[in-house]
Amino acid sequence: MRDADITVRVSAAADPAAVRSARLGLLLRSLRDRGPRSRGRLAEETGLTRTVATGLVDELVELGLVSCEDADRRGAGRPGVQVRLVGGAVCGVGAEVNVDHLAVVAVDLAGSVIAEARRGIDGRNLPAEEVLAELADLISDALAEARTAGTTVAAITVGVAGLVDTVTQRVTLAPNLGWRDIDVAEDVRRRLAATAGLVGPVPPVQVANEATVAATAELDAADADRADMVVLYGEVGLGGAIVSGGRVAMGRHGWAGEIGHLSVDPRGRLCGCGRTGCWETVVGLRALLESATDPDDPIRDPALTLEERLATLVERARLADGRTLAALDEVGTWLGTGAAILVNTLNPGTVVLSGYYAVLGEWLRPAVEARLAADVLAPRAGGTRVSISAYGPTAAVRGGALVSLETVLSDPTVLADLPELHGGTR
Repeated sequence: MRDADITVRVSAAADPAAVRSARLGLLLRSLRDRGPRSRGRLAEETGLTRTVATGLVDELVELGLVSCEDADRRGAGRPGVQVRLVGGAVCGVGAEVNVDHLAVVAVDLAGSVIAEARRGIDGRNLPAEEVLAELADLISDALAEARTAGTTVAAITVGVAGLVDTVTQRVTLAPNLGWRDIDVAEDVRRRLAATAGLVGPVPPVQVANEATVAATAELDAADADRADMVVLYGEVGLGGAIVSGGRVAMGRHGWAGEIGHLSVDPRGRLCGCGRTGCWETVVGLRALLESATDPDDPIRDPALTLEERLATLVERARLADGRTLAALDEVGTWLGTGAAILVNTLNPGTVVLSGYYAVLGEWLRPAVEARLAADVLAPRAGGTRVSISAYGPTAAVRGGALVSLETVLSDPTVLADLPELHGGTR
């Protein structure tokens, strides 16, 4: 998240090395979030002395993370020296395992995409081993592209549509995939280590719930209302995340945010989790496709990518196809019904429509807003607005890449210890 106030105060009793690392990270975040700055401006904005800031900038230059360049200045006076990020020095890799697709993206400190790939799968009918083998192939390709670009990979974060225990780093349950107790991080790490052509050790691999990392991407937007928000991540089912005070709520074991399994229709259809009437059974992509199309409609072909399916739905909606519009209105109404429960409970500033909902947001949002207006007790829907994600179906992988970069943003000195995956030097 891009904070308005990035000044930090560190206890005088703190470990000097920890203080230095925190201050280096503070300067790096300031440059990422606010663009090139002079040393003096950086010192002023971060609450550091000019002398301390200058020394820290020199360290960041030595690490290859920033550069100092003369800035063009019109008029009298000497040109100022601007400190700017070397964006391509380091990147984070985000990966996603969903029921019908795999995705990987590598994003550098400046937010530029180094590598990106997406592959359609039939995850419900494939064993976990085959899915993870394909995922490792995609990640391996991304690491190779990072190596070619001369970029160091900070970490790899895999988002999975399911319950992830943050302590054990295992996927406890992914009902739509049919997975139970899968050590995704270790499996991917092992496969990458065996990949021919990988130079050096495998970067750190971690696993997280995909909607949680999608919320991290939404937090990266410069929007004060998103300090308190609910993210609705539309997929085959429904993933969700709750953000309070600028932090994603994780819960005791990291299982918070499983809002897709709120019971909204007790006499409804059976959910993949084994319960009846879960919210995702009426708002997931599967529900929309079944309402909008016949079983033999080409849009249901498993070989189609998510983008191709959504593009067809958008085209039909724009052509005012009655069945498509009715299905979108139905899903939007159910989406608003569940969202109203969350708004009454949490009073967020924003409800973000992410994942596939963002692509179809033009047609879904009116129904969501209508339900909030009708069902939220507080006046004017409690002041909650409905926002459409700029990332859409890529929010989870984008967020995963940002989570991976946190390693360096929190302590830039770790860059010196990260595995070298390329032939160049920092």
